[in-house]
Amino acid sequence: MGNTEVKDVTFRSAYSGGRPVRLSKETRFFCYESLNGAYGDNAMTTPFVEMDGTEGFEEMSDYEKYDATIRKICETAPLRVTPFEKVSGAATLGSAVFAMIPAKFKGEFIYPSINHLTTDFFTPVFKGVDYLKARVDEKRKCEGLSERQISLLKSMKNTISSMELLHARYVELLEKERPDILEYAKDVPFKPAQNFKEAVQSVWFTFAFQRLTGNWPGIGRIDRILGSFLEKDLKEGKITLDEAREFIASLFIKGCEWVRGLDAGRGSGDAQHYQNIILGGTDENGNDITNEATYLILEVVEELPIGDFPITVRFNKKSPEKLYKKVAEVIRQGGGVVAVYNEETILQALTRFGYSGAEASDFANDGCWEVQIPGCTRFSYCPFDSLQILLNDTLKIGGEKPEFESFEDIKKQFLKDLERNVDAIANDLLRGSIEELKDDPSEEKFRKLFPTTVIDLFENDCIDKSMGYLEGGTRYSVLPPHIGGAADVANSLYAIKKLCFDDKIMTLEKLLEILANNWEGEEYLRQYASSRYKYYGNDNPEVDSIYAEILDNFSDFCEKYGTKHALWIPSGVSTFGRQIEWKDRRAATPFGTRRGDILAGNASPTPGTDLEGATAVIKSYCAADLTKQVTGAALDVRLFPQTVSGSDGVEAISALIKGFQALGGYFMQLDVADVNVLLEARKNPKEYKSLSVRVSGWNARFVSLDDNWQRMIIEREAGGPVSC
Repeated sequence: MGNTEVKDVTFRSAYSGGRPVRLSKETRFFCYESLNGAYGDNAMTTPFVEMDGTEGFEEMSDYEKYDATIRKICETAPLRVTPFEKVSGAATLGSAVFAMIPAKFKGEFIYPSINHLTTDFFTPVFKGVDYLKARVDEKRKCEGLSERQISLLKSMKNTISSMELLHARYVELLEKERPDILEYAKDVPFKPAQNFKEAVQSVWFTFAFQRLTGNWPGIGRIDRILGSFLEKDLKEGKITLDEAREFIASLFIKGCEWVRGLDAGRGSGDAQHYQNIILGGTDENGNDITNEATYLILEVVEELPIGDFPITVRFNKKSPEKLYKKVAEVIRQGGGVVAVYNEETILQALTRFGYSGAEASDFANDGCWEVQIPGCTRFSYCPFDSLQILLNDTLKIGGEKPEFESFEDIKKQFLKDLERNVDAIANDLLRGSIEELKDDPSEEKFRKLFPTTVIDLFENDCIDKSMGYLEGGTRYSVLPPHIGGAADVANSLYAIKKLCFDDKIMTLEKLLEILANNWEGEEYLRQYASSRYKYYGNDNPEVDSIYAEILDNFSDFCEKYGTKHALWIPSGVSTFGRQIEWKDRRAATPFGTRRGDILAGNASPTPGTDLEGATAVIKSYCAADLTKQVTGAALDVRLFPQTVSGSDGVEAISALIKGFQALGGYFMQLDVADVNVLLEARKNPKEYKSLSVRVSGWNARFVSLDDNWQRMIIEREAGGPVSC
């Protein structure tokens, strides 16, 4: 520790005023090392444990194999204690980044792991894992348990034992290397936290254990967990705000432990491990819970360019003005780390669909932004491309010529085709999860799948039901279809309406022929179609009403299934970057795009079509009834650095958030990025290793994105195609 050379470091910002400096020199250097891959590269030197030498492993039952694997991980995974950390524990097996349990048998991974969820961190912090252990012991005494339930409960006991073993190894190491942090690490998370430091350590160790075993949980409402401890310790003089900030910073820096160097390969980004955090919002009594922990967390990500914990702030009518200002100050630093929920819309959406008001009040997300009830929800989703439905099924581009008498006929046929596809998706989801569909959900049985015991322990109902996460153990099993390309469909239908029916520029037959030929030889017409009309994102009621009608109908098609079965099927709007993989399967569109163009992401406008600014984009997005999109509808909004500098910039961002609330928005991702900086980072990645950008529900270092993903980000921020 004494031999570590600590350097002064400066972190890049999109804001001309730069990032504030509040943290110690040592903590800032710890962050610098983490963001430059020191610990992620190290994890890849021991990517997994081998089970080949385990006697009788091949003959074991599923739960026995699972327990032996978790035990081996906790017994043999390398420990990591760094000189400047203030919380202890680490996910040191590199293949956990592949969303697999990091263990192999005969060269193959044994089990997948779980992601897209937020587990229960309240119970470990406030009651302790020993409380869970006692619940398991009590449940094992019950009569009438099935053989599988008995196996699961035994597996839970074994998993807690493995967690205890891992903890004991860390305690022994801390005694030798970091006795200064041993005091508040030795009892938690097994005993209830007694103070702020123990609460932070409890959250981190629980999180690190889940990650070490390959799972990717979100943490959820961390300021609600930590706030009461911090308030008490501050009042009693046991800690200062500066000390507390260092502890929170340490947790965030430790969460960068999977960041790797430039040689790690490129893809869809290196920080998409669904470890999202929720701040602010109300409790079950309608009281706003914003507290000192809320602001300390925001201060940490304002100072440090950490994108590995994307933050979403729950704004409501009671949110303090100070919160708007602080969120705006963080957003202008760039990186897209902080996004916004409109709590009123979300609470309406959840209670309208069937959740109780008390449960809805505690909503978090699945680690990206899709809303769920933490610690109570099995969640996944099924994305699909509605633009391909329009181009291939309705317009039959390149195939037989469809016959339509009017624009309304086209729209009606598209909605029929959309409903048919939603029906197919819903039935596939049900068949994939439930053994036999019945009218009464209480009689339906989920399919028996692979063990998920580490997650089962931290989902509220799995112990009481003695059922696994994937097998109906959670209170809610939610698998929504998610519509993609809705903005592109609205633009296409609007272009057809104007070109072929209102302005009569060409016949529908001629337009479809041009699209089949990818606009070849028709550049003048293509330019006319792309620039003559105001498309979605420009506060044009004519096209926005088409978009709203698409989403309304889509929601209605999902609600036919809704809560009818044990598997709930609500609706949502997202692409999560899939517009990249869809681009080559899409024909040219009526509004002037060609095959291969990267089109709209999530519920956002098609790049290059939004010409009237951020306010107009929000108005178009809010034209739909977003309370019908139960799991969410994500809007990406780009802001330019020169427009958000100074106090006026803070006021502008605050006003944008308030307008988003007033208009009934759901979820908004704001990013401040300079296209010239992105282009320079593409040419000189070594100079921009810590440059973070919002991708789609997650953040990533820009240099970790491949060419297609970088192109998508650049074109999104530039507002259209850029030569790069």
